[in-house]
Amino acid sequence: MVNFNVEKIRNIALIAHGGAGKTTLVEAMLFDAKATDRLGRIESGNTVTDYEPEEIERKISISSAIAFCEWNDHRVNIIDTPGYISFLEDTQGCLSIADGAVVLISALSGVKAETEKIWQYACKYEIPRIVFVNKMDRENANFDRALGESEKAFESSVIPLNIPIGSGENFTGLIDVINMKAIKFSNNSPKEEEIPEELRSSAEGYRKKLVEKIAESDDSLLEKYLEGGELTDEEIKNGIREGSITRKFIPLVCGAALKNMGVHQLLDMVSLCLPSPVDKAHITPIRGQNPQNGETVERSPSESEPLSAQVFKTITDPFAGKLTIFRVFSGVLKADSSVLNSTRKSKEKLGNIFYLEGKKQVPVQKVGPGEIAAAAKLKSVQTGDTITEIANPMLFEPIHFSDPMISYAIAPKSRGDEEKVSMGIQRILEEDPTLKFHRDVETKDMILSGMGQMHLEVTLEKLKRKFGVDVLLKTPKIPYKETIKKSAKSQGKYKKQSGGRGQYGDCWIEINPLPRGSGFEFVNKIVGGVIPRQYIPAVEKGIVEAIQHGILAGYPVVDLKATVYDGSYHSVDSSEMAFKIAGSMAIKKATQNAALVLLEPIVKVEVITPDEFLGNVIGDLNGKRGKVQGVEPQSGNRQKILALVPMAEMLIYANQLNSITSGRSIYTMEFSHYEEVPSHLVQKIIAQRSESKKGE
Repeated sequence: MVNFNVEKIRNIALIAHGGAGKTTLVEAMLFDAKATDRLGRIESGNTVTDYEPEEIERKISISSAIAFCEWNDHRVNIIDTPGYISFLEDTQGCLSIADGAVVLISALSGVKAETEKIWQYACKYEIPRIVFVNKMDRENANFDRALGESEKAFESSVIPLNIPIGSGENFTGLIDVINMKAIKFSNNSPKEEEIPEELRSSAEGYRKKLVEKIAESDDSLLEKYLEGGELTDEEIKNGIREGSITRKFIPLVCGAALKNMGVHQLLDMVSLCLPSPVDKAHITPIRGQNPQNGETVERSPSESEPLSAQVFKTITDPFAGKLTIFRVFSGVLKADSSVLNSTRKSKEKLGNIFYLEGKKQVPVQKVGPGEIAAAAKLKSVQTGDTITEIANPMLFEPIHFSDPMISYAIAPKSRGDEEKVSMGIQRILEEDPTLKFHRDVETKDMILSGMGQMHLEVTLEKLKRKFGVDVLLKTPKIPYKETIKKSAKSQGKYKKQSGGRGQYGDCWIEINPLPRGSGFEFVNKIVGGVIPRQYIPAVEKGIVEAIQHGILAGYPVVDLKATVYDGSYHSVDSSEMAFKIAGSMAIKKATQNAALVLLEPIVKVEVITPDEFLGNVIGDLNGKRGKVQGVEPQSGNRQKILALVPMAEMLIYANQLNSITSGRSIYTMEFSHYEEVPSHLVQKIIAQRSESKKGE
């Protein structure tokens, strides 16, 4: 396998909303570049980059995948990314190491919410882009609408480099506005012709706009243009490359991936318009930190530089082990070499290195700057980690993924499989850093959190397929608590005589409310030995066990002080067990007279939404018993809403917010505090708790 000059490498991510045709476009690109000998179809489940069973069944991309081809002496590394809202964090991880991107816009549906969100990721990583208007062969395809929506949504100047000849079943070719030639398609073979007379005026208009945009970006070219001089072909192509890489404008091309129309031209534009790793390093310098002294380290994409690479994806398999996918930024990584995981300060021994073509592995002896490859069975390496030379360490900033948006409780269908569930989930967490898993201390539920319901469903399907354990998904329990509002006193007296030695324990306690969040406090005020010292811990234990199981609805009682101040004992019949029972009896009686109330967790919520949905989102939060604390303007005509909302109202908020705002809003939430449950809801919660206990 030939290692390409770094100037000839193009690392591109295909990005768009789900269903725009990214995977189909990958198939056409690989076929045209002769990397494959047939065009796979999503419907047939035989595409290169959608190979997981969950993807084949659903006919969508769930996980990013890598492929590569050669075109015009360039090495093109293609990253096929997910477009559905639940899986966009994977797309963000891929964009963090990409140099350029092809943004697909459907000529049918135009720009969708997911596309806008992915566009923001691309802006975050300063990635030059090409827009590809796909599905021009479909009925109701509208090129002008797609172009207009692109300019409006992306707030950029979008310049067509080709325009369609016809649309729908009449889509027969393109007009190349750079060279002013028509390209007709016949049997997957493009043929150059003269521009049809009826389209010449339109083509000339687009070419004039292109030339003006190029001239505007260079003073000498502008002077030449204004004086009536024509720009040469070389000046135009250099201007297109310069304008695209510096993001002064966004080049746009069109076609139909399913019929392999316009894909040759797109590949030509990838090499012309998108940056090499060297170009990208000028936009975003390769910088990290020396983990030994904290100093900033900067490197160039050269083989002579020390090795630096970053892991952006992990794939786990119970049989083949872990596959680590990385991008080399500088230096050379060789098979069978030793490297340093700078993130975890651990040394790793590499075995084989592979290029990836979907799930196919192509062995290679070394990879250089700008290349994307994979290594198997690295022990400590995780997604986001930095791999460097042992003698010259550096540390890249880790990839930051958003927090999970939705949580569900999970339980194995078969009793005794809890350990298998936990072990399997931990392995899946290695390949998906957007998942979170923990066991709730209070409810004892196993809680799985992810980016959406489909995300969690797919995770459990993988768990069953890879680790053989079947799991149920259910709404998690809310960790309600109980507390008191008044002080009260009560006696707990336990006396039992049934022949032989009896049982006797007697204590008086006083309970007082404590400030919210104080927990539980026990005070011993026994004087004169009315309760022997050795029995006091038993009284406390009885109280603690009783309040852990709750009094009102079976939820833990918190924020109270219990003081034992009097009692009596029997020299023969008293025991620790008797005083433990007495303590339990006393607390149960006392709380009945202490205005026992139910508390619910309140979460702090931040929602970022486009201006147009602000009123709807606030209205929905108010309807969830939320208290809006403020609204802060954000860039790009967006607003941040700050609110406090009961956790019980937020369990399926991810789906609801997507519905309200067409998937164009994001939110985060974290625990804030506990508040008293409104009285009209208490009985309903008590009844639900009672039913739940019966089920258990």
